[in-house]
Amino acid sequence: MRSKELSVELRDRIVSKAQIWGRVISASLKVPKNTEASIILKWKTFGTINILPRAGRPANQGNWGRRALVRKVTKNLKVTLAELQSSSVVMREPSRRTTISAVLHQPGLYGRVARRKPLLSKRHMAACLVFAKRHLMDS
Repeated sequence: MRSKELSVELRDRIVSKAQIWGRVISASLKVPKNTEASIILKWKTFGTINILPRAGRPANQGNWGRRALVRKVTKNLKVTLAELQSSSVVMREPSRRTTISAVLHQPGLYGRVARRKPLLSKRHMAACLVFAKRHLMDS
């Protein structure tokens, strides 16, 4: 997720002070040095301080919907993608299962399947009982 954009007024003040040394600008306006440097570089390269169109397709899932999906999964880890898809329709942000899966991968939530363990046979249970009775008096 991207951080919030700086206001146009603040970007304009940074560009107007572009001749001053970098740390003075970032200290006076309380903006990180890298942010200030990238704004000045953008102004020198493109001649504008406005937000330029970004590459790639915009996300169709808003921040509110993403947080709601993550909340729902962290409360109940056994919820399926189909259930999440139906709940996203109810939340008025319909999404595909692949989109929901990609949204959940960003905070590190991945689907897992439990390891299959063989059931104990009657012979195994009897052997465990014999072992427990034999070692009953051990410390």
